[in-house]
Amino acid sequence: MTLDGTNTWILREPGSSTCVVVDPGPDTPSHLEAIRTAVDDASVVQILLTHGHDDHSEGARTLAALTSAPVAALDPEFRYGSEGIHGGDVIEVGGLVIDVLATPGHTADSLSFFVPGDSALLTGDTVLGRGTTMVAYPDGNLGDYLRSLDALAELATRAQVSLLLPGHGQALADPVEVIEGYQLHRQQRLEQVRNALSAGAETAQEVVEVVYADVPRELWPAAVVSVRAKLAYLDELR
Repeated sequence: MTLDGTNTWILREPGSSTCVVVDPGPDTPSHLEAIRTAVDDASVVQILLTHGHDDHSEGARTLAALTSAPVAALDPEFRYGSEGIHGGDVIEVGGLVIDVLATPGHTADSLSFFVPGDSALLTGDTVLGRGTTMVAYPDGNLGDYLRSLDALAELATRAQVSLLLPGHGQALADPVEVIEGYQLHRQQRLEQVRNALSAGAETAQEVVEVVYADVPRELWPAAVVSVRAKLAYLDELR
């Protein structure tokens, strides 16, 4: 589910003595030590969360205790020593500028971060380094997710974003193409779900058995969650 594990991104303006940590990841000593090693001699002055899932947020409070940096998130449950962040906010740390983007869908509290100085877009779990994202229904919402993809595609085109930094998987060099691929994939899956329903499938599990027949069965529970989000979305369209 986490591909190669959770990507923790450390953002630092060249020559600056301060940095920002995005998604500290799991609360495991090896992961937190890797962050401290990568930070080198810079001071962590801000911790940002793309969303509250444990694989992204669990280590945030431990890292905050180690660095005295506040944790900023959209959901108040995951904030620590911070007033929180929202779409439209701009964060500035040591000359580094980060635009906060509201990108709900995978979860209701999902955020993305755009670093205009590097034309880089951090997407959390909204767009991954490979494969596709699960809409974590019922907290996640497919209608919101599709609108978030539209917003990211518009930004990537308008701002000529050249680097996509996901929450899992490798960095990607063609954000526009990747996001458009996500949009196409979602529409194809929706059509497959419609066809499965027309053929007699009634439950999310029955739809998965038809639409995701080529997917390893250990991933079917996640597919069921994703299909429930699609069914709810199709109901909204009626």
